[in-house]
Amino acid sequence: MSAVQLKRWSREEYDKMIEAGVFAPDERVELVEGDIIQMTAHNARHASAMRAAEEALRVTFGRAFDVRVQLPLALGPDSEPEPDVAVVRGHWRDYVNAHPTTALLVVEISDSSLDFDRRRKARVYALAGIPEYWIVNLADRVLEVHRDPGADVGYQTQQRLGADQAISPLATPSANIAVKDLIP
Repeated sequence: MSAVQLKRWSREEYDKMIEAGVFAPDERVELVEGDIIQMTAHNARHASAMRAAEEALRVTFGRAFDVRVQLPLALGPDSEPEPDVAVVRGHWRDYVNAHPTTALLVVEISDSSLDFDRRRKARVYALAGIPEYWIVNLADRVLEVHRDPGADVGYQTQQRLGADQAISPLATPSANIAVKDLIP
C-alpha cells in the first residue's frame, strides 16, 4: 500500500476522480484520512479468509442486514475505505444512491497490511463510531477484536482470540462464530 500523492483529498474530490475515470478499472484504491491508498492484490489465503468472514457473517446476521464485501463506506469528509467485509443495517437497495455512512461491524483480513489495519484503519473506524472492528490476523492465526470506539483514542477495548475460541458480534450477542471458521 502506498499513498498516490502528498495532497490530502476529500471524499468529494475522490468520488469525482472515480467518476472521471482517473483510476484504471482494475486499479484497487481507497481513501483513508485524505490519502489515496493503493491496495495490494489478494493472495489465495486472503481471498479465502474474506469469503469465510462473508459467509459466517451472512449466516449470523441474516436478511435484515447487508453484508458488503470490499465496498465503500463514506466515513467523514476525507475517508472512504473499502473494508474486506462490513455489516450494515438494511438491504443493498438502501444504498443505491449513496454509500453507507456507518457499519455495525467491519472486518479486515490482514497479512501484509497488519500495521496499517491496526493503526490507520482502526483510527478511521473508531472516529466514525463503528462499534466493532475485527482484524483476521493471518500471520498469527488470531482474531483481533476492537470495541468501544473513543473519539481521540481509537478503540478502548482490544482482545485477541485464538482459533479454539468463539466470538459473538455486539449486534447479535446470541450468535457464536468459531474463530477457526474465519482463519483458513
